[in-house]
Amino acid sequence: MRSIDPNTLTSRDNYKFLTGSIIPRPVAFVTTLSEKGVLNGAPFSYFNIVSSDPPMISVSVQRKKGKQKDTARNAIFKGEFVVHITDESYVEQVNKTAASLPFDESEVKEAGLSPVKSKVVVVPGVNEAKIRFECRLEHAIELGGDDDDSTCDLLIGRVVSYHILDELYEEGRIDGSRLKPVSRLAGNNYAKLGEVFSLKRPK
Repeated sequence: MRSIDPNTLTSRDNYKFLTGSIIPRPVAFVTTLSEKGVLNGAPFSYFNIVSSDPPMISVSVQRKKGKQKDTARNAIFKGEFVVHITDESYVEQVNKTAASLPFDESEVKEAGLSPVKSKVVVVPGVNEAKIRFECRLEHAIELGGDDDDSTCDLLIGRVVSYHILDELYEEGRIDGSRLKPVSRLAGNNYAKLGEVFSLKRPK
């Protein structure tokens, strides 16, 4: 087995090892509002559950040459954001939102997604998603490189409202086969849910 010191690698090489090994990764589609009220939307695969009590989720937003991306800047400014679970039905539209647009242009509009009013937060979600979480920002943590320059913003949001399509909801559980989530692999590759198997946890 090959052993490699990450400190000897470039940022790009570390990225390739991590994204090629930690697979599959769920894809969050995150909407935020700018100071001028522009609805921003972007996909993130550095995303997961932090806690169920209280319900909290995390999204890591990588900076570009040390500069905060719109999602992090907007979420910190407003203290709110909406996370959607990306599924097969609208993944191509979500992919379009990854394009770099000026700060005052909406990726949601550009991708042809349909804004929908939220129940608790001010930030709208999109109607195409089968599941979305309205979040209030619990923590925004700057994480840095070796020279202490911040390279990403870790957003931790407390879920304040769930929106779940009726056909997915069964006695308090989510039917994953009907959700049809997509996950990120390496490069331009994605995966569908695939074969499911069960294992009982030991007591």
